[in-house]
Parts: sequence; C-alpha cells; structure tokens
Amino acid sequence: MPDEAAEQRTGGSVWEAKQAYAMAVFCLVAGLAIGYLFRGSQPPAPPPQPASHAQPPAPAAAMGGRTPGLEEMKQMADKKAAPLLEKLKNDPNNSDLLIQVAKIEAATHQFKEAASYYDKALQVDPKNVAIRTEMASCMFYAGDVDVAVSQLQLALHYSPKDANSLFNLGMIKWQGKRDPQGALAAWEELLRSNPQLTPERKAAVQKLMADVRAKRKS
Repeated sequence: MPDEAAEQRTGGSVWEAKQAYAMAVFCLVAGLAIGYLFRGSQPPAPPPQPASHAQPPAPAAAMGGRTPGLEEMKQMADKKAAPLLEKLKNDPNNSDLLIQVAKIEAATHQFKEAASYYDKALQVDPKNVAIRTEMASCMFYAGDVDVAVSQLQLALHYSPKDANSLFNLGMIKWQGKRDPQGALAAWEELLRSNPQLTPERKAAVQKLMADVRAKRKS
C-alpha cells in the first residue's frame, strides 16, 4: 500500500478496514459502495474528506447543520473553486490546481464536473492511478458504471496490484454491475497480489467475499 507521503502527493484516499466494511454494509440498503461511490435517487451523504489540499467543510456543516440541496451545493462549489479557476486561466495544465477543483466539485456532489477536472489532470499525468481511481468513483456516483469500470481497468493497466483500484472494482462489479463473480475475481486478485495487507484489511475483504458467496447461494 502507498505510504502517507505518497498519498498526499497524488491526492488519493486509502480505504481503511473499518471504513470499507462499514460502507460495504451500508451499500446493501442504500447503494453505497466505498469512498465516493454512490448511486441512488436521493442526494448522497457528504463524501469523506480527501487526504490532501484544503477542502470546503461538509455541506451540512456549512449550512448550520441543515443538509443543503444540490443547487446550494453547486453554489458552494462555484464560490470555493473561483480563485482556483482564475489561476487555471493562466496555467490550464496545472494538474495540482485541476485536482483541487475536482475535489471541491466532488465534495459538493457535482460529480460530473469533478470527473471532467480529474480527466483534464489525467491528460497531463495519465499514470496517476490514485486520481484515476477518484475519477472512476465520480463517474460511478454520476451513474456511468461502465466508464467507472473502464477507468479502474486502465488504472490497473498502469498499476496491476493497486489495492484501492482492485477493491473499488470489486465493489462496482458487485453493486453497479450485479456481477458477483467479477467482484470475487477482483478481490481474490487484491488478496493475492497484496500479501502485505494488514490483518484487519485482509479480514475486511474476506468478510465481503463471504457475504457475496452467501448471497449467491441464497
């Protein structure tokens, strides 16, 4: 797994065992997978804060505890992103600025917009696996499951053992594609290619796999 410094350089977020399993359990009733992955008829709960860059407060906190509507969140994103967008006018290929804008958009649930900025950052740095995984999450939130899967597969082309990409691929295969066999294959590869996983993380993946197998039998 990447160390903390590497995570901060890429802007990626790493799933923890408790977070991963708690979100996976929740997905059984609300369609939530992990990290930014969400698809449903209701506005999603605020995504977790990224590992790097200053971020806007969670929308509910910003509105005095009241969950804002999507239009209000868009206004929040526009206001927060404005100074960064001004800088991008003079430096349009600055991947760090593009990623910061993407994270603001994602944190305020503007997932299509976030994905577009991640895509621009990836045009500058196509091998940035952490950011490609973030983009895939946004595409899944936006309802484009096939693009999310293709982005994760491309991430794995660059880094075949990437634990986050394999874990997310399994979750999308399971929850987005209704493909339990594909989910199990991704997680089996995750365990096989990442023997350094902590016992807690390994146990979380194994529990998910057991749940998938149990549901297949039932």
